[in-house]
Amino acid sequence: MSREFSKIKESLASWGEIRQLLRGGEQGQLVPVVIPKDRRGFAWMALVFLALYCAGMAALTDLTIIAALAALLFLALALVTMWRKAIIEIEEGTTGVRSRWGAITSTLPPGRHYLWLPWDRVDAVVDTSTEIPYSAPIVACPTAENVPLKSIEFFLKFRIVDPVAFVRTIGAGNFDLVLSSAVQDAIRQRSRRVHTERAYDLRGSDVGDMQDALNRQLGRYGVRITGANIPDVQLPDQYQQHLSTREKVAKEMSAYEREWELTRKRRIDTLLMEIERSKKTRDARVVEVKAAHNTARKDVARMLEEQETEAQRVTWEIEARGRAELTAAENEAKALRRLAESYRDNRAVLQYELARKRLDVGAKLAENAPQPLVVRTQQGQSDSALSTLLLAQLLPRISGTGSGHMNGHTPSA
Repeated sequence: MSREFSKIKESLASWGEIRQLLRGGEQGQLVPVVIPKDRRGFAWMALVFLALYCAGMAALTDLTIIAALAALLFLALALVTMWRKAIIEIEEGTTGVRSRWGAITSTLPPGRHYLWLPWDRVDAVVDTSTEIPYSAPIVACPTAENVPLKSIEFFLKFRIVDPVAFVRTIGAGNFDLVLSSAVQDAIRQRSRRVHTERAYDLRGSDVGDMQDALNRQLGRYGVRITGANIPDVQLPDQYQQHLSTREKVAKEMSAYEREWELTRKRRIDTLLMEIERSKKTRDARVVEVKAAHNTARKDVARMLEEQETEAQRVTWEIEARGRAELTAAENEAKALRRLAESYRDNRAVLQYELARKRLDVGAKLAENAPQPLVVRTQQGQSDSALSTLLLAQLLPRISGTGSGHMNGHTPSA
């Protein structure tokens, strides 16, 4: 780590050396401002005097043509010399500060310019585009416990945004003193707010507040801080040993934590794999159950369909049997009705046949009937006992020989 502050200075150089000084510095020092040497001089005036002398010779002597040509030649050389000396070239990324009779009047942008008047000159060429690095190692910075730190290295980058204000108000040499003092004050204020055991936290910490404070202090000089950080902090040897032990313990703890984290992740991965395997098994079983459920549903549907078919068949058989029986009953009823109608239609015939049969039976009975015995009694007298006794004896005989069909008329006495 560098143990010295960066140095800022301004240099006096010719126009040919300005680029090298602004870009590379001089002897390890930063050179943001170069004062150019005025190269114009008055050599062109001597050529003008020679031209006037030759013109006088052409007018007063016989060497008119030769003296006139010499006068013209010297005059042309004077003009060319004057033109060449008046050219000012400002490098890209730099700005020239123009003055007249010692007073700053304006700035010159990059490019070619002409300074014809001898009292116009470029006082300084300022680098306004490059971010200039500046390193400031601060030694013996006390912490909050008043323990002096070995060193704190502070690094910043700045850029000159107003070359006129920079050249007029402070200059490069004085700016180096002001910047180093401001950086030391900012670093010491920051270290006072930090405990010794946390001093290493300053490395790479946010220093935006310090950058803002430096910009407020240096803004009036035409300078803007574009970046800052603390790349390194060194503690006293005793604290370094203490912190090295703590760091060793912390590293071991970190190693154990990483090992435990790996073990935990490995176990978690194993459990996740088991869970995924269980999920796959469960999904497979769910698929099997669904397949079995679908098969059972199909079987039940087929069985229900078969039962419905069987029930339909039985229904159809019962309906067919019922229809057949109903048809038979209807046919039998029709036959009986027709038979009844036939009986009704043949009733007269039957009655005739019955009457004829009765006549035949009566005729046969009449042929085989015994001759009646008439017992006459006196008129007007009741039957005698003798007639009654005879009648009682004759009736059984008559009834035994007859067909049983007799008129129930008692013989008259």
